[in-house]
Amino acid sequence: MVLFGLSYFVPVLFNIAQLSLMLVAFLFVVDFLIIFLGKNKIEASRNLPDKFSNGDENGIQLQIGNNYPFSVYLEIIDEIPEQFQVRDFKLKETISSRKSKSISYQLRPTQRGEYHFGNLNIYASSVINLVAKRFTFNNGAMVPTYPSFKQLKKFELLNINQNSLDYGLKKVRRLGHTMEFEQIKDYVLGDDLRTINWKATAKKNQLMVNQFQDEKSQPIYSVIDKGRIMKMPFDGLSLLDYAINATLVISSIALKKQDKAGLFSFSKKVKNMVVAERRNSQMQYVLEALYNIKTDFFESDFSRLYTSIKNNITQRSLLLLYTNFETLDGLNRQLPYLKAIAKSHLLVIIFFKNTELDSLINDKAQTVQQVYDKVIAEKFAFEKRLIVNELKKYGIYSILTTPENLTIDTINKYLEIKARGLL
Repeated sequence: MVLFGLSYFVPVLFNIAQLSLMLVAFLFVVDFLIIFLGKNKIEASRNLPDKFSNGDENGIQLQIGNNYPFSVYLEIIDEIPEQFQVRDFKLKETISSRKSKSISYQLRPTQRGEYHFGNLNIYASSVINLVAKRFTFNNGAMVPTYPSFKQLKKFELLNINQNSLDYGLKKVRRLGHTMEFEQIKDYVLGDDLRTINWKATAKKNQLMVNQFQDEKSQPIYSVIDKGRIMKMPFDGLSLLDYAINATLVISSIALKKQDKAGLFSFSKKVKNMVVAERRNSQMQYVLEALYNIKTDFFESDFSRLYTSIKNNITQRSLLLLYTNFETLDGLNRQLPYLKAIAKSHLLVIIFFKNTELDSLINDKAQTVQQVYDKVIAEKFAFEKRLIVNELKKYGIYSILTTPENLTIDTINKYLEIKARGLL
């Protein structure tokens, strides 16, 4: 086009432009023939996992084979699920003659549910790169996204690994004795003198002590508030999904500690209840219940929560309540119900720090507006600490944590309660 335009001013360029056009046309025909002649020159398949782990990176693998007698340049457009809202997904690869190649990429879902994949489209071109042939592979498939089972596996390994202290799991000094008797044994130096069994000592004419073990089969319930206060997002996930992921992990650890794990959620009504048991299939019930938690983020009814706990949970249990309070007034409206629950059960309130406020508090104010914003942020952060003190005043345990540390802080509190024999 440039040569034809310039030929109006320099006529000698007209012949060169014609030759160039003929050359391009010839290359176009050659490229068309070598790319379009033959069938099944490109083979491809998409390998998907059975399920996605919510909030984690999940690997997708593409297997592509080149049956052309020359190297091809590929432009891969995979129709990934609409939940990711990625409209320009594209991969570029080069595959040698008669070779296959494995290509992988990562997807991070941020909500539970069904994720539908469309077609796998591959555009193949030769070194001339004037023509590209599209190969479409109808690999439509659905992958369900479950609560973070990858996080579950990680913490199961940490529970075994002696280096788990680096991640926040801590040993807690035992302050007393549990009441579950295990056996009578000979006294050895270092045994607690308070555990001496004087009757057995008199019979055997040597010091004998009672040995106790950790109490087992205690009910551990995760109570998930799915009201509108749990809709706040953090790093793509809502607070509700962080609570769901933490519930999956703490349920697994409770079962490994020989306790009974259960859960239920509440908003306007109490739903998704899994009775605390220690059966082999309990984790599957827990996983399915967590997967099916859905909400329109209504106002949470704590009075209905209290009634349901009173009617359905008769044995003293550890209740891990995942909720959120932004102000002291918000807590005071629900405090009568929380105090009533704490009379019969060991209640731990787990709520969240507003991490967005930290940046406002830590940044240096430059203008009057920034000073005002910083003061308001400090006020809200201070109210969170007041909430912790208010709960402590009524004998209610609490965890104030950031979303990313929710799981590890909940595990630490559970291990502390077990070690101190509070339940």
